This record gives sequence, structure tokens and C-alpha cells, in this order.
Amino acid sequence: MVRKTFAGDLDEVDRRIIAVLREDGRKTVTDLAREVGISKTPCQIRMRRLIDNGVIRGFQAVVDPATLGLDHIAFVEIGLASTHEKALTDFNEAVRRIPEVEECHMIAGSFDYLLKVRTLDMRRYRKVMGEKITNLPHVATTSTFVVMEAVKEVHG
Repeated sequence: MVRKTFAGDLDEVDRRIIAVLREDGRKTVTDLAREVGISKTPCQIRMRRLIDNGVIRGFQAVVDPATLGLDHIAFVEIGLASTHEKALTDFNEAVRRIPEVEECHMIAGSFDYLLKVRTLDMRRYRKVMGEKITNLPHVATTSTFVVMEAVKEVHG
């Protein structure tokens, strides 16, 4: 059974391991141990514990979307017709199935969700919006904000 770790469970060495891996997830355990100032075996044990406890959820390649032609970003405010638990669950499950939606956040404010949508261009965005997003369960209103320039993006 995986036990969730909380910030208070992490010591300074754990935090250094996490910081180094966030910068370079491909770093060898030997290099990681040297950089955080511990030997290899304790470093491996700590990494395993961080993974097992869900602090480190995985390792992935961070791809530059622009090199794939995916540099059109839009943020979409979504207002639902209902915010009962069933409506929220239906929406959450459906939005996870849209590959163009990179992020989806439930918001406390004048709308219910904020989506980050990445596509090839405005034409493709319009298609995703018209065929997928507006057809999500319980969607009542949408408002789109097109990104002119991504000044800072954090991955992971």
C-alpha cells in the first residue's frame, strides 16, 4: 500500500534530491548522490521511498512543443450548467480524454474550470473547441484567451 508523503515528511536531503531530479531526471544515481552529498546506496533508498510514496510520480521526456508545430496555446474558461458532484465527475472524466487539453483546473471564481489547450494553429483549435470542448458534459459557457507568447512554462 502506497502511503502519501507530506511536505513535513521530507528532510533537506530529500528536497535536494527532488530539486536535482526536477532539473535533470536522467541523472545517474551516482551523480545524484554526489551532487546531494550522500553515498549511492542511501541515495537509491531515498529515491525508491520518494517514488513509492508518490512524491516522484515518474520520469518523462520534456519535449519542446514548438518543434512539433504545437505552439498555439489557448486558455479556456468553462462555466458548467451544474456543479453537483455528478456533473463535476462527468466533466472531469470526459476532459481527460481530450489529448489537446494539456491542463484542466477546477477554479474558485466566476467560472468553474480553466483549460490549457495546445494545438497546431487557430484552425485546429477551432475544431477542437467546436467538436470536443463545447460538447463536454454540462458545459454552459466558454471564453477563450489566445496566448501571444509563453514567457515562462514549468514542466513537472
